[in-house]
Amino acid sequence: MTMKTLLLSLMAMLTMTTYATAETGKPKPTLQHVVLFKFKPDATPEKVAEIVAAFEALPSKIKEIKGFKWGTNNSPEKLDKGLTHAFILTFNSAADRDAYLPHPAHKEFGTIVGPWLADVTVVDFMDQSK
Repeated sequence: MTMKTLLLSLMAMLTMTTYATAETGKPKPTLQHVVLFKFKPDATPEKVAEIVAAFEALPSKIKEIKGFKWGTNNSPEKLDKGLTHAFILTFNSAADRDAYLPHPAHKEFGTIVGPWLADVTVVDFMDQSK
């Protein structure tokens, strides 16, 4: 590769990087909806799996959900207060979260999970991560 070709390639990459940064700017904060469940003792592993599957289906039913993650507690700190399952839903805005809350699919999920919950905690925050 000649020095001229190398310089032209570097200039092109720098121009594209600058353009991409100028075009996209700083990422817009998203709303994170954190849901923690403690199941009743009579909730069988099969029932919990059914509930998790129903929760996992919500993004395909509610267009405002932009991200969905879940897992079970494995913290060694013993500060979970019996909460075993964590779910994080991502929304582009508080307005999108507000549309999700009364959505019929969300309400239907509430009727599925409600009888099996001993406790639930919900925390929402705007993700300020860079």
